[in-house]
Amino acid sequence: MGSGEAVVIDPELTQRVDWETELAVIIGTEARQVSEADALRYVFGYTVANDISARDLQERDGQWLRGKGLDTFCPFGPVLVTADEIPDPQRLRIRTRVNGETVQDGSTADMVFGVPALIAYLSRFFTLRPGDVVLTGTPAGSGDYMRPPRALRPGDLLESEVEGIGRLTNPVRSTVPDGAGECVAVS
Repeated sequence: MGSGEAVVIDPELTQRVDWETELAVIIGTEARQVSEADALRYVFGYTVANDISARDLQERDGQWLRGKGLDTFCPFGPVLVTADEIPDPQRLRIRTRVNGETVQDGSTADMVFGVPALIAYLSRFFTLRPGDVVLTGTPAGSGDYMRPPRALRPGDLLESEVEGIGRLTNPVRSTVPDGAGECVAVS
């Protein structure tokens, strides 16, 4: 799913849908047991991702599969920037706006584990293949952790931005069952 496409929320499944803008790393060369020092050599490029999360499902399940895996969650875009255009992935500003209000404003410099560490760690356990996407984590400001907590609602406009890459824009819609039992998107 890309920029301009709707994040669709099914209110019968979840009431606490949250945002997490992240730098997405696209693997370009097969990587198995690579060192942290060599890890960036395996990167093809970068894009913006929003790792949308249904917090109530995560809480109920005790894990993340359903909470992060619903249809239309995790949009990517608006473009893929090649690795040579981002000389240091640990020096990028990350921002999220909901209806024009900045709710996340951080930097990849503040990541707990940098891009090289993530690639090295993951490649110890399984082979990363060309086209694989590694999400890197989100800065403070996710809605469920605000006081009071906030969630995405139908009609919201979600903007996710990573410096040097661009802005991913997604409207938020809701599903409502029609008389035939199918779902239609409405604002």
